[in-house]
Amino acid sequence: MPLQQGSPTVRRLRLGQELRMLRERRKLTGTKAARELGWSPSKISRIEAAKTMASGDDVKAMAKLYRVDGEKLDELFGLLRDAEQRGWWEDYEDSLPGEYTRFLGLEAEAVSQRSWEPQIVPGLLQTEDYAREVILASRGIARITHSGVRSRVEARLDRQRRVLQRSDPCRLTVVLDESTLIRRFGEPSVMREQMEHLLEISLLPHVGLHVLTLDSLHPVNTGTFIHLQFAAFDDVVYLEQLYTANFVEDLERVAGYEIAFDHIRSEALDEDESRVLIQRKAMLWRG
Repeated sequence: MPLQQGSPTVRRLRLGQELRMLRERRKLTGTKAARELGWSPSKISRIEAAKTMASGDDVKAMAKLYRVDGEKLDELFGLLRDAEQRGWWEDYEDSLPGEYTRFLGLEAEAVSQRSWEPQIVPGLLQTEDYAREVILASRGIARITHSGVRSRVEARLDRQRRVLQRSDPCRLTVVLDESTLIRRFGEPSVMREQMEHLLEISLLPHVGLHVLTLDSLHPVNTGTFIHLQFAAFDDVVYLEQLYTANFVEDLERVAGYEIAFDHIRSEALDEDESRVLIQRKAMLWRG
């Protein structure tokens, strides 16, 4: 069954953004608004940055100060109701890093996702066995328990279902370095199944899969990044490191990543050529 689109994470960000715009429209600084409300300036800042969840009384007090009523007030409370909903990823919070759960919340409402992956097949395109082997490979560093491995695999498969099979799926464009097709995780049978899965996924109408060959000109020296685009929200770039992750939200820097992705994709094979190469790799993994 197709899955519905929507994300409380994005609603929280939109609520904070709306409250900030309303404050600025009244020519109030965060400090002045906080003084009028009897709050600390940090409370205003955290609500506007979606780091603290506003209560109904908070929204009512801010709306009164900003002289908001009617349809706009209804809109704010609508965002608040949606923001209070539980996201599917919260079922896995105990086993997933906090930054990653925020990313999942943003991803749930992205209309476009552009991903560069120079090391492994990205999570959205992994088979269950490949995902397990990738997670197991990092156990010695991340100290993940057996139950943690199982929970992360389940979360990865759940994510795939909710992103790739929702009723209005985002446009997914992925560029893989050729090395991801020959770096082994698990037995050859795991790799062969993974190559076959890539071929199947690449045929979906909302998925574009490209491979940057090893003998291609590599125009940008950068690690993995994911560029998320939204219908009514500024773009965000997600960068994942060994122990943490960062979100790039500065518009100029986001634009830089957009240019970088376009350069990488321009040097990669087109979709048909990429499928031919993946098919060849699948045959090699037959042993």
